[in-house]
Amino acid sequence: MLRKLLTMLALFVPGVAQAQEDDRLTVDVVGGQQAAQPVAVPQMAARGPVTTPIGNIDTVANNVALVIASDLRSTGVITPIGPVGLRRLRDSEVTNPIFPDWQRSGASALVAGYVEYGANGRLTLACYLFDTVTGRELVRQGYAVDPADWRRAAHKCADTVYSRLSGEAPFLDTRIVYVAETGPKDNRVKRIAVMDSDGQNHRYLTEGQETVLTPRFSPRGDQLVYMSYKGRRPRSYVYDLATGRSRLLVPGTAFTFAPSYSPDGRQIVFSMAEGGNTDIYVVAADGGTPRRLTTMPGVDTSPSFSPDGRRIVFESDRSGSQQLYVMNADGSDQRRISFGGGQYASPTWSPLGNLIAFTKIGGGQFRIGVMAPTGGGERLLTSAWQDEGPSWAPNGQFVMFHRTERGSGNATLYAVPVNGGRARVMPTPLGGSDPSWSPLQD
Repeated sequence: MLRKLLTMLALFVPGVAQAQEDDRLTVDVVGGQQAAQPVAVPQMAARGPVTTPIGNIDTVANNVALVIASDLRSTGVITPIGPVGLRRLRDSEVTNPIFPDWQRSGASALVAGYVEYGANGRLTLACYLFDTVTGRELVRQGYAVDPADWRRAAHKCADTVYSRLSGEAPFLDTRIVYVAETGPKDNRVKRIAVMDSDGQNHRYLTEGQETVLTPRFSPRGDQLVYMSYKGRRPRSYVYDLATGRSRLLVPGTAFTFAPSYSPDGRQIVFSMAEGGNTDIYVVAADGGTPRRLTTMPGVDTSPSFSPDGRRIVFESDRSGSQQLYVMNADGSDQRRISFGGGQYASPTWSPLGNLIAFTKIGGGQFRIGVMAPTGGGERLLTSAWQDEGPSWAPNGQFVMFHRTERGSGNATLYAVPVNGGRARVMPTPLGGSDPSWSPLQD
């Protein structure tokens, strides 16, 4: 199991907690989207010895601010100003900023704080958010980490700022698992890789000796399920991130694929091909006898649980083309929900429960869309040639997917706001497909 990296510090003073609930920045809403808020992010103040295990304390303080600014920019609802081009935050200003200075930068809010290397060998990041117009303190939070984990603390600070200004749940301190792709189009090497949401701390989990597809995080983020063609047979595996060990999801030689976890992590739903039919099954996450949920002729695949665990969405060609269906978790009450023309694939239920993301196939294009669990309100979020494989951010505000270039076949990861906006590239060292967003880390 992954070691918990962060220890929350109680930095609140009397009255601040209440002020956080009462004092809010005004957020303009235009066309259903929040107007980006200009927020000053100067270099943090530095405290403690000059030398730390990860370098000069001033450099660390600047790097923390750079990560916070980059994180906030990626949300699409905040425009960070700095740290480049801004003066460094003075230590005396951490709790008492000179607000006219920051107003002149054009910022409506200020991220302030300090980085301190303590005698105990820990690095502390104090994170504050101020309204530069009213001078009110909106956020005060602190994080203590091992020096090597300083980026985690910066992500946590950015998450706190984003949540305070947007009113949405955090999502930045997360990881992404995906299939890293190298080699020519007709001979791809595919490896499972994992990284932080900003592309850092990248590592490979498989060696590329066999093709792998559809890695998916467990709800706790400590395990993965995925499909591998090991032995030239498509079968699903469970991978433990702490030990690096994997095991077959269902022992035997049956073809199993498209696995994903239930919200409580106790079950894994997947597809299995037997007797000329492909159906949805569910099995206990720690092993056992699979239970069959669908029996219709055709291919039923890509199952995904609703966040309350009561329903499952999946794709099926039982009507003659790929369409989306919803059923109860016990397999009862199966009903079609996609009627917009074309074909529908790879559905995944939003963690908020309000939407289902999918791949829409039609007119020579693959596009990412969303619809209500009842099938209404269909909206397409992308319009490129081949976008597919959606995965939700844990706060339900962004959908990640992979985009394939026409001709070369090269794939790149993107994320698009569910309420509208441009898709942004998710940085990876190589080509990438089949992404999955982790839950928020502890």
